[in-house]
Amino acid sequence: MFRKTLITLTAAAAIAGTAVIAGSGKKDIVDTAVNAGTFETLVAAVSAADLVDTLKSEGPFTVFAPTDEAFAALPEGTVETLLKPENKDQLIAVLTYHVVPGKVMSTDLSDDMTAATVQGSDITIDLDNGVMVNDASVVTADIETSNGVIHVIDAVILPPEA
Repeated sequence: MFRKTLITLTAAAAIAGTAVIAGSGKKDIVDTAVNAGTFETLVAAVSAADLVDTLKSEGPFTVFAPTDEAFAALPEGTVETLLKPENKDQLIAVLTYHVVPGKVMSTDLSDDMTAATVQGSDITIDLDNGVMVNDASVVTADIETSNGVIHVIDAVILPPEA
């Protein structure tokens, strides 16, 4: 039985393309992101915005998590500017635009659906060419955590201007 479970977990990790899957169910969203090693910018931003405790709370939350490469693709200076203390409100708006209340798995998605984010604006899901969240592609889906789920995206999505 143990061997079968181990083989199943190993296969799941290989299929998903990331080793974080195998042990992430016991860790919260923040710890899962830290352990993945590909979300250093996101983790730094969540810390600067004082959102760590929120994302470690019971939830559940669905996080569309941009990789470090996604943050690096923003115009030069954008991340540095957002991380300045005087821009904390703007940083919070950007980060909370990546979070949907509740646990939304990929099987719950439908084409052209919208979802209200914690920031207050809606995101749009498009299933025509893979799974898209606004203009970002989901590159790894359904990383389950103790307080929700992470879907890895290849771009930072920005809330509409007020």
